[in-house]
Amino acid sequence: MELTDNARAVLARRYLLKDDGGAVRERPEELFRRVAGAVAGAEPAAGRAGWAERFEARMAALELLPNSPALMNAGRDHGQLAACFVLPIEDDLAGIFDALKWAALIHQSGGGTGFSFSRLRPKGDVVRTTHGVASGPVSFIRVFDAATETIKQGGVRRGANMAVLRVDHPDVEEFVEAKRGPGLENFNISVAVTDAFLEAAARGAPFPLLHPRSGAPVRTVDAAGLLDRIAAAAWESGEPGLLFLDRIEAANPTPDAGALEAVNPCGEQPLLPFEACTLGSVNLARFERGGAVDWEGLSACVRDGVRLLDDLLDVTSHPLPQVEAVARRNRKIGLGAMGWADLLVRLGVPYDAPEALALAGRVAARVQAEAHGESERLAAARGPFPGWPTSAPARAGRRPRRNATVTTVAPTGTLSVIAGCSSGIEPLFAVAYVRHALGDVALEEEHPVLLPRLRALGAEAALPRILANGRARGVPGVPEEIQRVFATAHDVAPEVHVRMQAAFQRHVDNGVSKTVNLPREAAAGEVKRAFLLAHQLGCKGITVYRDGSRRGQVLVGGLPDHAPACPQCGAALARTGGCSTCRACGYATCETSE
Repeated sequence: MELTDNARAVLARRYLLKDDGGAVRERPEELFRRVAGAVAGAEPAAGRAGWAERFEARMAALELLPNSPALMNAGRDHGQLAACFVLPIEDDLAGIFDALKWAALIHQSGGGTGFSFSRLRPKGDVVRTTHGVASGPVSFIRVFDAATETIKQGGVRRGANMAVLRVDHPDVEEFVEAKRGPGLENFNISVAVTDAFLEAAARGAPFPLLHPRSGAPVRTVDAAGLLDRIAAAAWESGEPGLLFLDRIEAANPTPDAGALEAVNPCGEQPLLPFEACTLGSVNLARFERGGAVDWEGLSACVRDGVRLLDDLLDVTSHPLPQVEAVARRNRKIGLGAMGWADLLVRLGVPYDAPEALALAGRVAARVQAEAHGESERLAAARGPFPGWPTSAPARAGRRPRRNATVTTVAPTGTLSVIAGCSSGIEPLFAVAYVRHALGDVALEEEHPVLLPRLRALGAEAALPRILANGRARGVPGVPEEIQRVFATAHDVAPEVHVRMQAAFQRHVDNGVSKTVNLPREAAAGEVKRAFLLAHQLGCKGITVYRDGSRRGQVLVGGLPDHAPACPQCGAALARTGGCSTCRACGYATCETSE
């Protein structure tokens, strides 16, 4: 088993079983055996042992991993194995606090929750039953955030939430500004924009804000000005993101069961009220053979991944009866990919080269085709999802599937550490960096292919400079080939980030988690251009992050042993030319000659 030291540290802290005193009592190989055995419990008795061995082999080879709750909870009493949940919030006090109670139970089990606060009446609205005044959606988001702060997911991580508000809600401007200041540490936020809003912004036209109860116009705003305001907030704090509401709903496979309510905390999984979804990811980096993609190996792994996720649905313990009813009706799963940037490095293809976009389309199409095919085979053997007869694909005459959705691209933050690969479909964050993800523990990471490639070119002397900067491009003395292939998130133009997301989205049922990374010096106008390009190219949503715009970044480029420490926050300083910059807090200093 090729686990890195960092993978073993993450597994020990968050995933391996512990005794009553908190001491680890499970080895990584036992974890994979535990999960595989529990999941294979959904298989017919005659083939159960064989499937358990097969699932275990995939996980132990780091080719395929299910979402974190499955690794943590499978094989345990009342094991809740899904990552993503969406809960409805009704416009009354009982409904609001019911949702808060449900969220607490889900966080305790290891799941993340998404909410739309769009039904809540706007701030200042009169409450007829009490003759009081409504405090508005943002005030209740802060209540949910404070409650989440006191609950740890399954005892191992903080609760994660997504708050969504429609762009036509009267409190949208307050919502847009909500993360410019302190607070809401346990929430991501996204504005659900409509095509009508974006069309009004393009024309410079006014846009009506509607009362969520009556649908009557409350006032109008300048659509272009509101879009600029959203972009400015995202430039400053990384949030809000955008969700393209009409495009998301157009892809709803079960509109007969209701409209899609919101998305999960990382934004890639639209769900109905009370719906859950299990996720998993194939490690693309494991399917390079002799400088080419091992298409047959990848296809076989995808098929096993769909079966594993479908089995998870039958052995999970649902946290709420409402969730169980909707989850069993639609049987949504989301198989995706990680290790995309590593695959490109192994193939010698720069992330920002045209051939990378072309290959992205081929890989995503292959994963989609194999995943759909396996779901169809499972439907033939086990029956389609119960909601199939009235679903949109059934009405379109498609072959029955076991699952209402099959593919999703998740961010795979800690999963990619376990697998020792790059996260999701992101470019390399850096070729060397520090990960602050385990509280008081900082994990140093260096790309495993970097040193062998430098040695092959006789350029080992460049390694310390690369490690100090965390990147290869623009560093003196680094061979051109290394600079081209080892492209990092800040080497890649924002447009390339968006186009890569769109290339995968064209072949994904649900959404794609992708952060459009911007350099610290980027202007707010670049955020707006990224928003509009994402909509133009068919994405379902978009998130941007400008380097250094948020304190406490999880990833900081460069290794401290090879660079001086920042005098303000202690992170490693990255050097470019004669200047040193801290990407964590923004401190900068330049050498001068007298």
